[in-house]
Amino acid sequence: MATSAHVSKVRSLYKRILVLHRFLPIDLKALGDQYVKDEFRRHKNAASEEVKSFMKEWEGYRDTLQTQVLDAAQKRGGSVQFGAALTEEKLRHFQDEQVGQLYELMLEANRPNTQFHIQD
Repeated sequence: MATSAHVSKVRSLYKRILVLHRFLPIDLKALGDQYVKDEFRRHKNAASEEVKSFMKEWEGYRDTLQTQVLDAAQKRGGSVQFGAALTEEKLRHFQDEQVGQLYELMLEANRPNTQFHIQD
């Protein structure tokens, strides 16, 4: 059973990521929010070792995104690239299911999204 301190830490990380997503372009925000919700839900009852790895990766994502959001705020209107390259080393450690999820995410991210048609 998870301790209240652990639950609080997970919940805080989850909420912080969703707050950071508010600064993303709307299509990335929608995609990111759904992915984060699904992943945190999927790992709700994960084994202890898997939880450690899960938290480490999501904390790294939070830190990277926070840096990129702050950089974007300083550039104000300049071109900003969100995300980070995935190294072959990290990819080698993925389970088959994770590779499949990554592929589906790539397809979704590269699909023309007509759900959001925003004009300035």
